[in-house]
Amino acid sequence: MQHQPVPAGPDAGREFVLTVSCPDQRGIVHAVTGVALDLAMTIVDSQQFADASSGEFHLRMHLAREGEPLDVAEVEAAVAPLAQRFAMTAAVHDLARRPRVLVLVSRQGHCLNDVLFRVQTGSLPIEVPAIVSNHEDFRELAAWHGVPFHHVPVTPATKPAAEDELRRLVREHDADTIALARYMQVLSPQLCADFPGRVINIHHSLLPSFKGAKPYTQAHDRGVKVIGATAHYVTEDLDEGPIIEQDFRRVDHRMTPAELASVGQELEAMAFARALRWHAEHRVVLRGRRTIVFD
Repeated sequence: MQHQPVPAGPDAGREFVLTVSCPDQRGIVHAVTGVALDLAMTIVDSQQFADASSGEFHLRMHLAREGEPLDVAEVEAAVAPLAQRFAMTAAVHDLARRPRVLVLVSRQGHCLNDVLFRVQTGSLPIEVPAIVSNHEDFRELAAWHGVPFHHVPVTPATKPAAEDELRRLVREHDADTIALARYMQVLSPQLCADFPGRVINIHHSLLPSFKGAKPYTQAHDRGVKVIGATAHYVTEDLDEGPIIEQDFRRVDHRMTPAELASVGQELEAMAFARALRWHAEHRVVLRGRRTIVFD
C-alpha cells in the first residue's frame, strides 16, 4: 500500500514566526509591530509574557506577508536593529519549512504510529526523514509510510559507536530535532550536550515512584489514582529535562495493570504529539530548567 503525500503548508515567504527574548522594558511590542508594518505584514497572532521572576520579556508573533514573498534573510535584516537596541535574542522562521525530525524508537510503537499518522494527515507540521531503532520491529511500518529505516543495535560495548552513527544520521538527513518515541536507551551526557534543546523525550509520569520493569503493575499494586505522561527536552539528568507538556487521567481500583498501561500509552502519544507540534511551531521558549509555552 502506498502512503499518502503530506498535505502542503503555506507557500515560502508568506508566513513567518518571529520569536523574541530580551530584558523587559517599554516599547518592545511597538517597535516589533512597526517592523511588521514596514514589511507589509499582517499580525495573525501575537502572544507575550513578561516574566517577573527573571525580568525577561518573551514574544511570539505569527506574521503573514502581503504582496511579493519575502526571504527569511530580509525579515532578519529588518529585525536586526531592534535586536541590538533591546538586547534581543530573536529568530525568524518561515512556516513553509517544516522541521525535520529524526524519530528514534525501540519496541513500543504507540508514539511512533501516532506521529506518522499525524504527519500523513497534516495535523503535525513536521517532516520525518528517517526512523532509527535498536530493533527491527518497525521496519515494515516505516516502509509503509515511505520513510527510510535504520537499524542501529546498541549494547554497552557498542554504545559509543552507535551514538556516532546517530550523529551521522542527523547530518545525513539534515535533522533539526531528535524525537525519542519510546526509545529505551539512555543517551550519553556528550550526546545530550551535542543537541541542546533539540531532543524531545516522552515517558510515563509514574516516575520517580515506580522505576524499572512493569511500572503499571507497581502502580496497580499501590492503588494509584492518577496516571500521566510527560514530554520534555532531554538533558544529561535522566528524565528530568525541561518539561514541554504533561497529560493525566484519573484511574481506579477496577482497572487491571494492562488497562492502566493502555491508558498510559494513549496519554504518552497525545502529550508527545503536542510537544512536537509546539516545538515545530516555535511556541516553546527554553530558559534553563524550565520552559515557557505559548498556546
